[in-house]
Amino acid sequence: MREILDDAIRWLADGAPIAIATVVGVRGSAPRGLGAAMVVSAAGQVRGNVSGGCVETAVVAAALEVIETGVPRADAYGIPDDDLFAVGLMCGGSIDVLLRAVRPGTPEAEDLAALASGEATAYALCVRGPRLGEGRALLHAERGISRDPAARAAADASHAAGGDRPALVGYDADGCRTDARPDRQYLVVPFAGPPRLVIVGAVQQAVALARLGAATGWAVTVVDPREAFTAAERFPGAEVVVDWPDRWLRSAALDARSAVCMLSHDERIDAPALQVALDGPAGYVGAMGSRRTHDDRITRLRATGVTEDQLERLHSPIGLDLGGRSPEETALSILAEIVAVRHGASGRPLSALHGPIHADAPA
Repeated sequence: MREILDDAIRWLADGAPIAIATVVGVRGSAPRGLGAAMVVSAAGQVRGNVSGGCVETAVVAAALEVIETGVPRADAYGIPDDDLFAVGLMCGGSIDVLLRAVRPGTPEAEDLAALASGEATAYALCVRGPRLGEGRALLHAERGISRDPAARAAADASHAAGGDRPALVGYDADGCRTDARPDRQYLVVPFAGPPRLVIVGAVQQAVALARLGAATGWAVTVVDPREAFTAAERFPGAEVVVDWPDRWLRSAALDARSAVCMLSHDERIDAPALQVALDGPAGYVGAMGSRRTHDDRITRLRATGVTEDQLERLHSPIGLDLGGRSPEETALSILAEIVAVRHGASGRPLSALHGPIHADAPA
């Protein structure tokens, strides 16, 4: 949903209504997950998508109708076996898309601005029930206000999905949580800010990884104590810190979505930083080096008191086996492993796996 906000706000500022289409249900294999969104202007301009292009034309037509009528609606898109000309997903799955109009100067328009500003930490959208199509941007402090249905849904989704993934939360007529035919249902989309990628060592592979990480939505920080390597112009789009990484990591605000990569290939820099990182909350910790370097590193870390459980968290040698050697190919290998670990995926070729290709992911 984040990718459509700037255009949605700009079109609303021009004084014209818009329609937002949001994926609120996924069955089987689908290109986009819960929370994927598309915005359509009254003039027919489009940003974002709800599928891989299979149903966008039909969704745009429906969105223009919703702008005209102002009545929200939920449409299902699949691909019937007996209808060659039906609009649907070629991957065989089906999605539910909620379409709603947003008009300038309304609370809904103000909420979109709050989401774009970074002020809100969750967006709760009613996808079933008497408030169908109503959305609300919520501050962190509001999530626990149980008397407000949207705030309660956001709090319940945070517990159910760790506050990181879009989640559907349903309630029966008595207000009790239920997943079976709920009377009211909310899609809660978290807005926790981008995940953080910390790169230790301002080497050439770090330049490529910082660029690729920033391009894929990470907040990138490069840390190195050597001023000669830390010229800011080498790392556009990244925060550059001149400090000993272990000292910086002790006070860094990292969480389970964070990734820490040791790339300096200098044990005087990497080893102390690894001890801190493996004792911290980061969901991914990796270190560059050969298998021999890895074995020596493990021996030294054990000698400093790093536990076996902590060592199990270390991804070393870092990256997936892609066969590349250039800094850019190495960066791709590293980021591919980080993404696979973040989503609990195998990193294996899709052709070697079975079942749906696309699983639920962060928006």
